[in-house]
Amino acid sequence: MVPWRTDDDPDEVYVNELSGPLALAVAAAEAADDKKATDLVVLEVGGVLKLVDLFVLATASNERQLDAISDAVQERLREVFGRRALHREGDPASGWILLDYGEVVYHLFSAEQRSFYELERLWSDVPRRDPWTGEVLEPGAEVFATSREHRPVAASAGATIWRPDRDGGRPA
Repeated sequence: MVPWRTDDDPDEVYVNELSGPLALAVAAAEAADDKKATDLVVLEVGGVLKLVDLFVLATASNERQLDAISDAVQERLREVFGRRALHREGDPASGWILLDYGEVVYHLFSAEQRSFYELERLWSDVPRRDPWTGEVLEPGAEVFATSREHRPVAASAGATIWRPDRDGGRPA
């Protein structure tokens, strides 16, 4: 079991029962979400890349937020798992920060860099996992995180995260 606290409510403790790389991915997605990251995606690249099991992708709206998301992910993984990044590339000014934790690699992007590199398109043939539960998503499933409990609902077309509290209305 992996417990942690969020910035939203320091008295509230979340627990997930995942282990291994998936636990790292879900904990990092939660940390990124706490800093208002958007478009969270977990790609299972282990079947293609033998050195990495998962990619976690997130988008920030500006350099300051990109830095805050990077710090939050690193802090969460250090606090909960006692893990430090093996390697870090990029900086907020470049629009892309890569955090390498061995079996999980985090790609934190500005919106411009995310659309330029299109990693989801490049890795479109690998399975996607729900960033909140770690469950494998059906091909073409879309994730709607509808509450703090992150209850995903499958829908058609691309995998994106929709948060009603900040994105408003239901996506078209």
